Amino acid sequence: MSVPYLLILLRFLLGPLVVLLSFVLGEQSTYIVLFLMYVGLFSDIFDGIIARKMKIDTEKMRRLDSQTDLIFWLCIAWSCYIIYPQIIREKWIGVLALLAMEGLCYLTSFIKFKKETCTHAFVSKMWGITLLVAFTSMLGFAYGGWILTICIVLGLISQVDVILITLILKKWTHDVPSFYHAILIRKGVSFKKSKYLNS
Repeated sequence: MSVPYLLILLRFLLGPLVVLLSFVLGEQSTYIVLFLMYVGLFSDIFDGIIARKMKIDTEKMRRLDSQTDLIFWLCIAWSCYIIYPQIIREKWIGVLALLAMEGLCYLTSFIKFKKETCTHAFVSKMWGITLLVAFTSMLGFAYGGWILTICIVLGLISQVDVILITLILKKWTHDVPSFYHAILIRKGVSFKKSKYLNS
C-alpha cells in the first residue's frame, strides 16, 4: 500500500479512536483528541501532496480521501459533543441544519449521478479552516461562541455551493472549485485548477 493510502487509512482509524477516547476518558481526553485532530489534519495535507508527487492522484483516491474526511470530522464533532455537550446544544439549530444540509448534498448527488459528492470546492476548504478553529477552541479552551457561529454559517454556504455544483454539472466530476466553475464546465470552457485546492 502506498504512503498516500496509508495516510488516508490513518485518518480513517483516528476517527473512531477519538470517539472511543472521549467516551472512556471524558474531559480528560480533550488534549489527546486535540492532538489527534491535528495528526489527522496533517495526514490530509500530505496525502494529497505525496499523491501528486507520485502521480497517483486518481479519481478513486480523491473519492476515498473525501469520504474519509467526512468520517474523520464527524467523529471529531461527536467527540466535542461527548466532552462539551453544552457548547453544541447552545447552537443546536445551526448544528442540525448543517447535518441536514450535508445529507442533502449527498442525496442530491446520489439521485443525479449515483455517486457521492467529491467537489473539494474552495468555500468548502474555507469551511474546513473554520471547523479546525472551532474544534480547537472547544477542545483547547472549552469555548464555542461566535467562532462556532461563523463555522456554522460558512458551512451552510459551502453546502449550498456544493448542491449548486451538483445541479449545474451535466456529468459527475471531482475537484470543482465553485458553482461558477461548474457553469464553465457545463459550457465547455476550460480553466486552470489550483493545485492548492486539490488536497
